[in-house]
Amino acid sequence: MQGEPGVRDELDARDGPGVQKEAAGRRGAFRRFTIDTRPLANPPFRRLWVGHTVSFVGFQVTAVAVPVQVYDMTRSSFWVGVLGVVGLVPLIVFGLWGGAVADHMDRRRLLFLASCVTWVSTLLLLAQAVLGLESLWLIMLVVAVQSMGFAVASPTRGAIVPRLFPPDEVAAATTLNFTASQIGMLAGPLFAGAVLAQWGYAAAYAVDAVLFTVVLYAALRLPAIPPLGEPGSSPGLRSVVDGLRYLATQPVLLMSFVVDIIAMGVAMPRALFPEAADVRFGGEGAVGWLFASIAIGALLGGLLSGWIGRVHRQGVALVASIVVWGLAVAAAGLAHSLWLVVALLAVGGAADLVSAVFRQTMLQTYAPDEMRGRLQGVFTVVVAGGPRLGDLRAGATASVAGATVSWVGGGLACAVLVVVAALAVPALLRYDTRTAQPVQAGP
Repeated sequence: MQGEPGVRDELDARDGPGVQKEAAGRRGAFRRFTIDTRPLANPPFRRLWVGHTVSFVGFQVTAVAVPVQVYDMTRSSFWVGVLGVVGLVPLIVFGLWGGAVADHMDRRRLLFLASCVTWVSTLLLLAQAVLGLESLWLIMLVVAVQSMGFAVASPTRGAIVPRLFPPDEVAAATTLNFTASQIGMLAGPLFAGAVLAQWGYAAAYAVDAVLFTVVLYAALRLPAIPPLGEPGSSPGLRSVVDGLRYLATQPVLLMSFVVDIIAMGVAMPRALFPEAADVRFGGEGAVGWLFASIAIGALLGGLLSGWIGRVHRQGVALVASIVVWGLAVAAAGLAHSLWLVVALLAVGGAADLVSAVFRQTMLQTYAPDEMRGRLQGVFTVVVAGGPRLGDLRAGATASVAGATVSWVGGGLACAVLVVVAALAVPALLRYDTRTAQPVQAGP
């Protein structure tokens, strides 16, 4: 019918302007509440987004396979929690240093090199699984190397985005990036559950190794992104300290990091998933759903995120979303049906996606470019380090008080602590995009 203008005109005339206006209104309302995809018209960003989406699926397959393998070897949630600490130390060191490097060298080149480190670590995990070494210490060492690569690549990728877009499109690009991560965190664990049940650990690591090559290609196809800071400076300790000193003068940005540490470090129940799957729900198939559950909600939240860009009281919205996250986690810890646990954690995941977008948008919009890499390094340390602290807390508490107490108590404590922290620093609650001014670095 599209090829017959006369018929199309006749139908339009029959509908009349009122019906056409109503249809246009429905389309407009739909666009207002669904994800903004305009940034995908930018070719470098589109390649980077596709590369990140595909490779992150494989990355999450490994993120499930490693703790399941460690639990299978040790039968202890404590050692699963220790994995978080093993990844945390290099994450802090290399996240801060990598962010400083991103402010002083071409970000495309740095992203490619750091991604290669992560890729090689996956190949090492594949080798140990194929050879059947079953060495806990070797796995821990490789996880530390993987964390180094991730700690440098993540802030670099985050610092690239504002160089590709005007400020009013950064929130949309950020939401797309977080949604891509949630696609990986949803598909990866489900894929991991199926692969582990059918073929084992070697197959899971092989999937990651193959899929990760897509992001290597995307990084190579980026345009050159040279630094905008002082040409004579170097990314040493002083540069890192300058970034931390600058952050200390910005209470809103600082508190956005603090509340995320509370959310992840206190409430994240991830280290308990292998035990819960084994004891409550029957093995590998259940563990895939548990690891995917948070991402299910976050993905749905991202797809329905068109309203986020219209929220001006972002500080209040950030605190409220973390409270919802904590309460949803606590409720999930009390549930005994797998599908109810998945549904409640999905609610928490949607709330976590909202909080992540607000935090990243605050940082990318109001931090100057010459500080953006270093602050993205801090962001990476907090975002990736918080869940690792949560793994340690959850595993250690479960070893003493049991998994249910660890799970439920963490969620409730998160909801209380984030409100207390926000009330202690009211600048976060007063933060409004209509009145906030971009913050500048000192001399």
